[in-house]
Amino acid sequence: MIPTVVWGTGNVGRAAIRAVAAHPALALAAVVVRNPAKIGKDAGELAGLGRELKVTATDDADAVLAARPRAVVYAASGDIRPGDALADVLRAIRAGAVVVTPSLYALYDRRSAPPELREPVLAAIEEGGGSLFVSGVDPGWGNDVLPLFISGLGTTVDAVRCQEIFDYSTYDRPDAVRYLIGMGQPMEYEPLMLAPSVPTMVWGGQIRLMARALGAEVDEIRETVDRCPLDTRVSTRSMGGFEAGTQGAVRFEVQGIVGGEPRIVVEHITRIHPSCAPGWPSPPDGAGAHRVIIEGRPRIEVTVSATDEDENRSAGGNATAVGRLVNAVDWLADAGPGLYDALDVPLRPAAGRLGRRPQ
Repeated sequence: MIPTVVWGTGNVGRAAIRAVAAHPALALAAVVVRNPAKIGKDAGELAGLGRELKVTATDDADAVLAARPRAVVYAASGDIRPGDALADVLRAIRAGAVVVTPSLYALYDRRSAPPELREPVLAAIEEGGGSLFVSGVDPGWGNDVLPLFISGLGTTVDAVRCQEIFDYSTYDRPDAVRYLIGMGQPMEYEPLMLAPSVPTMVWGGQIRLMARALGAEVDEIRETVDRCPLDTRVSTRSMGGFEAGTQGAVRFEVQGIVGGEPRIVVEHITRIHPSCAPGWPSPPDGAGAHRVIIEGRPRIEVTVSATDEDENRSAGGNATAVGRLVNAVDWLADAGPGLYDALDVPLRPAAGRLGRRPQ
């Protein structure tokens, strides 16, 4: 069994605890939290399992790392604290741990990561003997292994499009929805997530990674952003009201330009209410889905919907993103120290988990 730490217990961390507890090769060794109200609580309670896992949450990350865990699932957010997230991950790598995380966007594609980020990671690996695999929470497999696999089913490929289509009223991060993305803000408000160059910073690595796998050269990366106001005031179950005239939907693309044309595209279409931007693509069930479209011959379209935490679609997306990371831990432990990306780490069958529940 591989002693594994889950660091952070938000949307991603809750799913990570469940995934580690269910994996036959992993043993939940510790849970690290920042919120004082969570200290001392059992991991099973924090994960919503309805039973105890006999592991209590702590805020003493130093003590947890001093015990030399074999693996760390770093689930704390890097959205507004990228420097802190990197520092935490480097500490875990220096402690010799296999680290998997969605929080360091620039490392989705290790080859194109900026030197000021890649070099400290490589130095920590050299020093401590740990390793690192970063995959997105939107989810990463929807922007790398799934489209690349599907592209191999075609005769010709003209373009690859990866879509996330969601109703954000189901997303359990109100501050991110209202301020990072700008839902409910005046239309003149400039959300950080939509600021020029930020989408490329977050998703550009996935564009370059797919291009590398497809043997294509990206000339440049372009961004497009479209925002739509609410026609009327709407009320949501989890985040309250959103006023008419404020931002109610966002559609943006990160485009990999190949031969002068957008050939590899990551697109997000998000709403706070289904009534906003009715002409834009919608998920088949009204809540959320991830879609891959291969334009070519034949044209191939695959839509994936996942549910978790009482049929919550956004939680289902988090859970599948976490599954990709947690299920890579044992492979990474065998592979040895290094910096890995989605083209290195295989997506494998759930061996030993058929019918298994968290222990």
